[in-house]
Formats: sequence, C-alpha cells, structure tokens
Amino acid sequence: MNHFEIVIIGGGTAGITVAAQLKRKDKNLQIAIIEPSEKHYYQPAWTLVGAGTFDFKDTERDEADYIPHGVEWIKDKATGIDPAKNEVSTESSGPVTYDYLVVAPGLVMAPELLPGLQEAMDKKVVCSNYTDPEHTWEVLKNFKGGNAVFTQPTTPIKCGGAPQKIMYLAEDYFRKAGIRDKTNVVFATPGTVIFGVPDFAKTLNKIIHDRNIIFKPFYAPVRIDPENQIIYFKYAKPGESNCTIMEGNVIGEELSGDTEIKIHFDMLHLAPPQAAPKFIQDSIVSIQEGPGKGWVDVDIHTLQHKRFPNIFSLGDVAHLPTAKTGAAIRKQAPVVVANLLKLIQTQEAGKESYSGYSSCPLVTGYGKMVLAEFKYDNVRDSDPLISKFVDTTKEQYSMWLLKKYGLPFMYWNLMLKGKA
Repeated sequence: MNHFEIVIIGGGTAGITVAAQLKRKDKNLQIAIIEPSEKHYYQPAWTLVGAGTFDFKDTERDEADYIPHGVEWIKDKATGIDPAKNEVSTESSGPVTYDYLVVAPGLVMAPELLPGLQEAMDKKVVCSNYTDPEHTWEVLKNFKGGNAVFTQPTTPIKCGGAPQKIMYLAEDYFRKAGIRDKTNVVFATPGTVIFGVPDFAKTLNKIIHDRNIIFKPFYAPVRIDPENQIIYFKYAKPGESNCTIMEGNVIGEELSGDTEIKIHFDMLHLAPPQAAPKFIQDSIVSIQEGPGKGWVDVDIHTLQHKRFPNIFSLGDVAHLPTAKTGAAIRKQAPVVVANLLKLIQTQEAGKESYSGYSSCPLVTGYGKMVLAEFKYDNVRDSDPLISKFVDTTKEQYSMWLLKKYGLPFMYWNLMLKGKA
C-alpha cells in the first residue's frame, strides 16, 4: 500500500506550485503527486502561438524537471477518490492512501458536448488555441476573407478571456495581411457583455467599436455542420423566445426554426466545452446537484472541502466563482498551503482567505495588451505596484512585453519553484 502524509492529484500549475511551496515550508513532509503526463505546458502562451508570435516548442518542458525535490512522482492517472477511506485509486499503481489530499487535476476538454465539434476539431478551417494553437496559425495564414467567427461554449472554461484574445490578434493580422476589408470578424458569446468588470469592458467595447468587430451577445453555440461550414446558435437572452436578425445583415445570418440562428463561417475559432474530469464528477468530493454539479465542493475563501476537512482543492477543478487562470492559482496556492499546514500542526485549519483574485492578460493586437485583474463579484483588483506605473485598463506595449517575456519567465522560474 502506498501511503503518504499529503497526496496531490495533478502535476499541472496548481499541483506543482502547492508541492513546491509545501516543501519550502517543511522539507520533511511526505508528499506524492499523481500525474500521468510526461510533458508540462505553459498554456497562457498558446494565444500567442495561435497568432504566430510565439514558438509552441517554448511552451513545453519535461514534467520531471519540475517535480519538487523530495516529492514522490506517481506517474499514473487518478481514477477515483474515496474520502471515507482516505484513498485515491489509480489506473495501474493500485490504491494510494493519504492523511491529507489536495485535488488539482485541472479540467478536461469535452468537445462531445457540442454536436459536430469532434468531427470538425482542428481540421480545415475549424481551430482552437485550447487544443492545437499551431493549427490556428495555419488557419489564419490561409484565410482569404469572409466570415471569421469566434465563439465559446456555455460551460465554464479555462481563461474566459482567451476566445476574444485570439479574435483581436486575428483581426490585427487580417489588417496586416491586407484582407480586413473583405472580412467580417464576429465574436459570438453566450455571455451578456464583452467582459464582466466594467472598467475593462469600457476599453474593450471601444476597441470593438473602433475596429468594426461584430459583437453578438446571448449567442450560445448548439451544433456545427463542418461539411457546409455552418455554426448554429441558440439565442439565449432571458425572456426572449425568438430573436430578430438586424438590418444590414452583412454576415448573412439566417433563422433556423424559432430560436436558432445559423451563420456560415470561412474560419471558426472556438473554445470547446469543458468539464471536470469524470473521476471527479463521479466522486462524492464533487457537488452532487445544482449549478456547480461535478466540480469540487470547497469553501470559496479557505479552499478547504466543505464536507471532508482533510481535503483541499484549487485551480480549474475547484468550484469557485472566478476565472480559471494561472494567475488565480498563484493567489490560491499560498492559501491552501497555509491552511493545510495549520491543520497538520494543530488539527484545525488555518483561516487564510482567498479573495477570488484572477487576471486575464487581454492581448488586443500585436504589441498591445490590457491587463484585467479582478476578484469575486467582478470587482477590479489591480496590482498596487503595476498600477502605480501603468493604467492597466488601457492598451499598453509594456503589458505585451509582460505577457510575452515576463510571465513565462515568472512561471517556469518562480511559480513552479514555489517562490511566487
């Protein structure tokens, strides 16, 4: 029987950061990480890969190089959690038992939730930075004009801003390539607004207006016809059962039935539907019913499990009302570490509190970025140091440099080493 004081499920951003911080605080802790992947990816740079301004190879490193010294790596998939037995089952290593558990396996792509997507995914003119950013770049380079449609699903997704970042970069690329005048750039989202935080929404609404981007809120994608290059949306505005297609319908929208709209695309970029891994959904550690069904049931401030006090969770799999980003994990990890160590030392969890901080580096073109930082309830929460020097609600070249050079450096050299 494999038994460890602390077992961490997931060797992604959250799992490695927590393990590294725990070891820095107490090198005698017996910790194991359960993670099947040989490779570790810096996914925030995939936006830039998709726009041809970052090399995909530079986003990939060997997982082995980032497992903290003294931490046991169980190179296997977790397949179940039984909190009553303090046990994690694995695909081929048998059961692993723990005194304390940190659940951080991330989320999974679920293209099967959008009919037609599995057949179309990363082929021809359908692309996604979430799965194959190099294909996105090929699609952009081969695009000759027509409808360039960018969309996102109704499920929670990693980095809610990513579907619009590539849209701004693509629009800028079409200008540089001399085809913008024969292109309709369409951003169709199930959301109600371009961005939830008013200070940043104001800037983005102006960009959309000035650059003639067609914004379609309340558009929830329901299926894709890859052969005919048509995407179908349900108009999801509350209280309105049908929608009207606006005058001057340059993108050729058509009504299909009472509530569906079909749009032909010459290029389609989308974030696929996303979900918690199946073993999490099937475990009692997830929320069993209601809006957060399938995601891990934690206190949104202490990140301690609401029903099993020796379990903590963070990162994309935790049910937290904030954006699922690496920046969020950077603020969540120290809270988990402090509260878990207090629990080990005193049998009572610490009271460190996470405020919901997340950030979305909104790349709005080549050499331009708006750094959107916020916390729970869509309250702006800018870094006091950066804000002294830069108005982060405006497009800035300095923020582009931060995105392209500063953040990747910080990720590999500080965050994953438990130093940031």
